[in-house]
Amino acid sequence: MKSLIALAATAAVLAVPAVASAQSLSPTTFYGSIGYANAALDDVNLGAVQGRLGARFGQYVGVEGEVAGGVKEDSVRIGAVNVDVELKHQVAIYGVGYLPLNPQFDLLARVGYGNSKIEASALGAAAAADGDSWNYGVGGQYFFDEKNGVRVDYTRHDFKDSSDDADVWAVAYTRKF
Repeated sequence: MKSLIALAATAAVLAVPAVASAQSLSPTTFYGSIGYANAALDDVNLGAVQGRLGARFGQYVGVEGEVAGGVKEDSVRIGAVNVDVELKHQVAIYGVGYLPLNPQFDLLARVGYGNSKIEASALGAAAAADGDSWNYGVGGQYFFDEKNGVRVDYTRHDFKDSSDDADVWAVAYTRKF
């Protein structure tokens, strides 16, 4: 048993330089995406056009910035009053981890920090509120050729100063630069 543990430890130590070398030899790539996101927050479903710009450092890690603007509002009934709810904007920055399954398909996980602004209006009055959130999610992307692909992901937004959270599903066209 001790020899098996020693062999595993030796293999792990020898693999570290190989993984680091492979990571450093892979070029940095840049990408952008444009897509649609659906955000479910309590009883409200909001739609947004979402854009991302990112950099991938080698095969396994990257960063990306995200911005979205609302395009689909929803109504919720509070008592006898209909309240219209709209996403004004959402911005976030993420660290991204990639797991390449083949040259065209990656699984990804991301964690980041963001801000969302929502406006509600009823009976001629409106109020807006924004909230900071810790965001985390998973997804996958498939590239049809060297530059063009599609990405699908899920992100959870846990708002800091509230018990609210949002579930965001997104699909996007992705282009490598």
